[in-house]
Amino acid sequence: MKIGSSMLACAGLLALSCVSGFAQQATGVLGSPGATTTIDGKRLPQPDPQFGGVIKEKASESQPWWSPRIVPPHGAPNVLLIMTDDAGFGAPGTFGGVVPTPALDRIANEGLRFTNFHSTSLCSPTRAALITGRNHHVAGFGVVGEIATGYPGYDSIIRKENGTIGTILKEHGYATSWFGKNHNTPFYQASQAGPFDQWPIGMGFDYFYGFVGGDASQWQPNLFRNTTAIYPFEGNPGWNLTTAMADDAIQYMKQLKEIAPDKPFFVYYVPGGTHAPHHPAPEWVKKISDMHLFDEGWNKIRETIFANQKRLGIMPENAKLTPWPKELPEWDSLNLEQKKLFIRQADVYGAYLAYTDNEIGRVIQAVEDLGELEDTLIIYISGDNGASAEGMVNGTPNEFTTFNGVPVPVKDQYLWYEFWGSDRTFPHFSAGWAWAMGTPFKWMKQVPSHFGGTAQGMAMSWPGHITDSGGIRRQFHHVIDIVPTILEATGIAAPDTINGAKQRAIEGVSMMYAWDKTNADAPSARKTQYFEMLGNRAIYQDGWVAATTPATLPWELSTETPPDVITGYKWELYNVAVDPTQFDDLAVKMPEKVKEMQALFYSEAAKYDVLPIDNSTLARWNAPRPSLTAGRTEFTYSGELSGVPKSAAPNILNRSYTITAEVEIPEGGAEGMIVTEGGRFGGYGLFLSKGELGFGSGKIVFLYNLLDLKRTAWEGPTLDAGMHTIVFDFKSDGPGLGKGGTGVLSVDGKEVARNSLEHATPVTFPEDESFDVGLDTRSGVAMIEYRYDAPFKFTGKINKLNFKLDEEAKAKP
Repeated sequence: MKIGSSMLACAGLLALSCVSGFAQQATGVLGSPGATTTIDGKRLPQPDPQFGGVIKEKASESQPWWSPRIVPPHGAPNVLLIMTDDAGFGAPGTFGGVVPTPALDRIANEGLRFTNFHSTSLCSPTRAALITGRNHHVAGFGVVGEIATGYPGYDSIIRKENGTIGTILKEHGYATSWFGKNHNTPFYQASQAGPFDQWPIGMGFDYFYGFVGGDASQWQPNLFRNTTAIYPFEGNPGWNLTTAMADDAIQYMKQLKEIAPDKPFFVYYVPGGTHAPHHPAPEWVKKISDMHLFDEGWNKIRETIFANQKRLGIMPENAKLTPWPKELPEWDSLNLEQKKLFIRQADVYGAYLAYTDNEIGRVIQAVEDLGELEDTLIIYISGDNGASAEGMVNGTPNEFTTFNGVPVPVKDQYLWYEFWGSDRTFPHFSAGWAWAMGTPFKWMKQVPSHFGGTAQGMAMSWPGHITDSGGIRRQFHHVIDIVPTILEATGIAAPDTINGAKQRAIEGVSMMYAWDKTNADAPSARKTQYFEMLGNRAIYQDGWVAATTPATLPWELSTETPPDVITGYKWELYNVAVDPTQFDDLAVKMPEKVKEMQALFYSEAAKYDVLPIDNSTLARWNAPRPSLTAGRTEFTYSGELSGVPKSAAPNILNRSYTITAEVEIPEGGAEGMIVTEGGRFGGYGLFLSKGELGFGSGKIVFLYNLLDLKRTAWEGPTLDAGMHTIVFDFKSDGPGLGKGGTGVLSVDGKEVARNSLEHATPVTFPEDESFDVGLDTRSGVAMIEYRYDAPFKFTGKINKLNFKLDEEAKAKP
């Protein structure tokens, strides 16, 4: 019997939704190996169908029956969902910026540019909203996971009621994959011990190739294939993740289409660029530097970008350029030393943006080369939030100085000037550039109240379906609108349940109505949208925005007590329907409208898990949360162990501690790492030195690296063959964050070195590094003295390694 597109024999297919009024699309003979069917998808995974054949005692008298393969609806496209990182609205050339972005241009020219599209203002919240179609608090990411708190809107858990677009498409027959940044696995579940249900492979993605966390070196990243750490950069000079992940995605799509040409793909492609560290390939640094794009400084750049935006139609003619903030220096007030450094910072950033876009372009070209471009919906979002000011006022050669509240003077940064962007740096540009990259808006990343923090340039194409090539759309939309757009484009309905969990309604609205040229000026389908991050907040409704004035500066790690989260904020009011840049504050003129909008915000906040509103930062960073190490003061290891994230490692910060290693040295001596956490940009290591040309090898060393600014070493003798006990005992001068102390290195019960630390790391070691025993993955803690190359395996034997931690020294934030 042939199966028609609107009818299936219900015998054996009761679980495939053979219900009145549902028309399935199916091919092949029912029960044959090649039969396919669509599903209604209300219940995912689709229950197994009943056996539809005949079973007798003899096979010769029986009839086999195969379940039909589940496929998407006829005509459902491939989906390539691209999002870059920390790119301000005015950074890419496609949206008026000075940095060329031809891949984004391509999608915009073949499809549409959306100029009023918004994020949450911070990375993992935007990403959770993007893949679930729910508001970021509903998806558990009211803030980045590193400062999660124990409330439903802030616990960094994507609950089972919020199934991802990956899960939905996978269950409808798509091949699903995730390349690049994963900032949605709770940090305390990011170790080899799992659980893995909050990793990409547990959230509906068949394949994952990328890093876990907020950022990663592009030269030595914390890279995973599915849940296994991999190190392709070892012994591979010049390797860069930005290119490597494009290579991997291209190979993935090629392999899929050669093996299963009719199986559509959903590729979620989210590179680390342009989040710090700014790590472009060197040829891109030269290319952009030679263009002298940033030589006139950030104030002039803003004027240039704004003029470009009006010329391109990105901004309407009546739009006004918002003023420069008094808290940041004007370019003309800087001296030559500052200008030279800041131009270098911007050149490397621009190179990273151009390089990232170039590699995205290779992925898009691969889709065309596979003959799939006509059948692929491509969505390219420029940034997951506004440009980042996390380099502080002067920028930094090492982003982790910012996270630890340590500014680096301009003159000191010249030590890294020639190497800016290489693996010798973990660089970030000055906050002045962040404000400029958000042109024409005010503020930047972390600030949800103003469009400088939330406006993202976005382009969308699907040949034959989006026909207004090069068109511009000004309707107000939000990242939660991407999931329903994909579902409508694929003809797939949102499920009622996934794995037995009743699904919360998807809160986004489809953007497909805007594809038609006749709807170019149609009213936005999104009428209301709240914003909240770190206590700062805003509410949009029908062309009006009420917003709080930020009480803290995103380029400073403030230790001051924040204002009262409800009463301590001033509110602003904008009619963005006629004032798209939030230039004219109408709050004083229209106080009743402000009150109306405030009431709406708190109504939305109660509805979407925003409460309780919390404007603390450092206190939340140091707050207790689930952990594999919580409450433990002793840790024991032996042999080799690598790639353990800091959440599962002994935390030596802000406390006294003792490390004891029982090792066995072979005849002829040994070298290598005994234990380490961190790397070039901060951390510590206990190891036997490598030496040079056979001299100085085998000495016992404890090295403490303070954010690549200062290294302190304790050195003992070369260890002879046999059993030895090595002890490093550190007594903190605390309580208090970043207090120094005195360390004593002993071998076999005899003190061999004593030294003091003036300051220790107060908040965090680099999050893209790991805790390793018996080797050192990624980058090494030493630089010149005691330098070694990873993995620097210990050539002796570690019989026992013990950490004993004192109670953490408490300090008021």
